[in-house]
Amino acid sequence: MLYAIISEDQADSLSRRLEARPAHLARLKALQDEGRLILAGPHPAVDSEDPGQAGFSGSLVVAEFTDLAAAEAWANADPYMAANVYAKVTVKPFKKVLP
Repeated sequence: MLYAIISEDQADSLSRRLEARPAHLARLKALQDEGRLILAGPHPAVDSEDPGQAGFSGSLVVAEFTDLAAAEAWANADPYMAANVYAKVTVKPFKKVLP
């Protein structure tokens, strides 16, 4: 089943986010290589593709996991969690309708 992992950043987390980004992307790449990643990306803190020093307000990952517990475990092991980038992470089932 698909799950949405919706993360909200801590205030002033841009430097920590940038430092942990390679490890974060490596985990996403592994999901992609397994054919389980539907989409992933950050939420810019301002209305711009490149928010610069404004940074990001959070992230969204939609991927396939065996169950909710597996999706939550994956989310909790994210390098952004260890780097104190995320203030809150919500994981919930997702049903893709379109496209």
